[in-house]
Amino acid sequence: MIDLYYWGTPNGYKIRLFLEETGLAHRIVPVDIRAGEQFTPEFLAIAPNNRIPAIVDTAPADGGAPISLFESGAILLYLAEKTGRFIPQDLRGRAEVLQWLFWQMGGLGPMAGQNGHFNVYAPEKVPYAIDRYTRETARLYGVLDKRLADREFVSGNEYTIADMAIYPWIVPHEAHKQNLDDTPNLKRWFKKIGAREATKRVYEDAQASYATPMTDEERKVLFGAPAK
Repeated sequence: MIDLYYWGTPNGYKIRLFLEETGLAHRIVPVDIRAGEQFTPEFLAIAPNNRIPAIVDTAPADGGAPISLFESGAILLYLAEKTGRFIPQDLRGRAEVLQWLFWQMGGLGPMAGQNGHFNVYAPEKVPYAIDRYTRETARLYGVLDKRLADREFVSGNEYTIADMAIYPWIVPHEAHKQNLDDTPNLKRWFKKIGAREATKRVYEDAQASYATPMTDEERKVLFGAPAK
């Protein structure tokens, strides 16, 4: 059994996609990040960076004590290795998946996240920041579009955890000021993944729109946490 500590964000959806595709037994434990539930001692014991998602595997492969993990990329890799699914077993195929998984974690996620912050959530418009992150998101979309020019999925012809990691960050493309018509290969890939039954089930169960209005108090909770 996998306990998934979750809220409806792009990083949260990544893990939902994997669990829905595999049918791996799991239980969703909501963590309302707008109410500050990510700062409770119980959650911090699992995810010390106070971010969702996190998991607890109550039946790890070694038969030992439960294993907890935070960071969505690490969770995807762990689950792929646990089930033997959605990651190639050969050296070269695995390398292809891992580099695009890390591309999302180190590039698309942080840049699109800042894009969303300054375009959607920031209490005041900062033109330089909006332009900076909108342009960088567009550049990354272009990288992905070129990658998909001669292949069905990001790492080749098989759907993998790399696609699962990237797709939820493309979902809010309109809020991020991106037009998929400018990247036809990406648009084709996006529609293909969106048509998968598992994807439809996950997003039909979405908790709220990406751009749901936020109160001042919720904004303080999400964006005002001190270093300590």
